Amino acid sequence: MQALKLVQIGNSVGVVLPKEVLARLKVERGDTVFLTDTPYGVALTPHDPEFETQMDAARRIMKKRRAVLRELAK
Repeated sequence: MQALKLVQIGNSVGVVLPKEVLARLKVERGDTVFLTDTPYGVALTPHDPEFETQMDAARRIMKKRRAVLRELAK
């Protein structure tokens, strides 16, 4: 666990992430990260969990309707 300090950024408050954390998340300055609530607190991730849910649904539909999609692609 790492302690992070809150810093004033204009009229807002932000958290500065150490280089090691940025490397683990595979993000850099300018990238977007997502903060989600979990039963254990909050999680910071570079992936949009809502988008992942939508992609899972799309994959199920594409698998189920593979023949229809092939015909439409012709």
